[in-house]
Amino acid sequence: MLSIIITHHKNAELLKLCIRSLKDTVKKTAYEIIVVESEADKETDAALKEQFPDVKFIALSENSGYAKSVNEGMRQARGNYLLILNQDIVAVEDAVDDLTRFAENEAKKNKVGMAGPKLFGFDNKIQHSAFRFYSPMTILMRRTFLGKFGAGKKHIERFLLKDKDIENTEDSQYVDWLMGSALLVSKKAVEKVGLMDERFFMYFEDVDWARRFWENGYKVAYFPKAKMYHYHGKASRGSILDLFFNKMARIHNKSAILYFLKYKFRTVHYV
Repeated sequence: MLSIIITHHKNAELLKLCIRSLKDTVKKTAYEIIVVESEADKETDAALKEQFPDVKFIALSENSGYAKSVNEGMRQARGNYLLILNQDIVAVEDAVDDLTRFAENEAKKNKVGMAGPKLFGFDNKIQHSAFRFYSPMTILMRRTFLGKFGAGKKHIERFLLKDKDIENTEDSQYVDWLMGSALLVSKKAVEKVGLMDERFFMYFEDVDWARRFWENGYKVAYFPKAKMYHYHGKASRGSILDLFFNKMARIHNKSAILYFLKYKFRTVHYV
């Protein structure tokens, strides 16, 4: 069985859209849906439970971060595979079924423990969701003009895996890490790797988790045949000045520092 874990924070309309898309498109896979609500509102919670009586809701009184929400869902999941989704993900026909079959087959043949779909914005533009691991230089290049020219531009293109041309094929590709907005993992792998590191409030928990999958002998795969839509605001992206004016940018950089300290500033690549 597949356990679909959706993290939710104060956007009931997007959550409803996500749940409906799953109910409309998942047809070949037995599944349960678990919604983990941060800073749960009693009235909203009651309305959602009435509208989706077969969905399990876990209410957290505080917003303790993305990793904690995901972990709470995984602790109560019954499936052999776990599909972790943000509330702003919309699945299309066959996406979840195809991604699940891919993960099951590749787990046996190639020890894939984590897989992710191809993501599109609601404007139908491809969203980058598969990457090589960060180095401190990556942060500098992405937040300054240095990433727009010469060696800096090449560095960013390599980070985005443009040398592998992963966006122009439906063939699966191994990648260093996948954006946590839509991840499918095997419970067997999670039991060995461990849950997400809750020291990351937001950002880099997905980078860290993928790195630990690789370190424990599990591969991470991008599966572009499975497609989903993602209402992604890019709240943390911007220039170096955003460190002073953008809260999400500050959280992103705080998580980056935690990540680099955890790995003693050593960068590895598996692809």
